[in-house]
Amino acid sequence: MTRTPGYITDKQALLTRLRRIEGQVRGLQRQVEDDTYCVEILTQVAAATKALQSVALMLLEQHLQHCLTHTADPTERDQKLTEASQAIARLVRA
Repeated sequence: MTRTPGYITDKQALLTRLRRIEGQVRGLQRQVEDDTYCVEILTQVAAATKALQSVALMLLEQHLQHCLTHTADPTERDQKLTEASQAIARLVRA
């Protein structure tokens, strides 16, 4: 059984965000190579972290909207809800 990801309708937006984050991380590498002041690097780390958190929240929202609302079977819905709860717990711990 193939599963259609919940983010399928926003795939391009998601890829655009991830490419932007990739650029931010490359910028962090350049800052370290260039011996940039620590606080400036930390500021950029915070920005990249916030961007990744934004992607995570977008994926979680899509999962809840798509995977939970399109599941008629109560057992499968409970499983999807457990998956979402575990994902939220991982995000909170991160």
